[in-house]
Amino acid sequence: MASPKDLADPADREVLMLLLAGYTDAAVAARLGISLRTMQRRVRRLMDLAGTDSRVLLGWHARDRGWL
Repeated sequence: MASPKDLADPADREVLMLLLAGYTDAAVAARLGISLRTMQRRVRRLMDLAGTDSRVLLGWHARDRGWL
């Protein structure tokens, strides 16, 4: 199971918080100054760490694992 230390990049937490706040991928990417594709890869990596294919479950796992 992944732990908070797996989120070494502070941008990971920001991505999660913005997604949970309802921002679109494009809005999160613009806010972080990264491309949309980089944003999508970052979310995919987070879902892989959480062991899920669902963004909803990603939020659930992030909360349960103390990533937020």
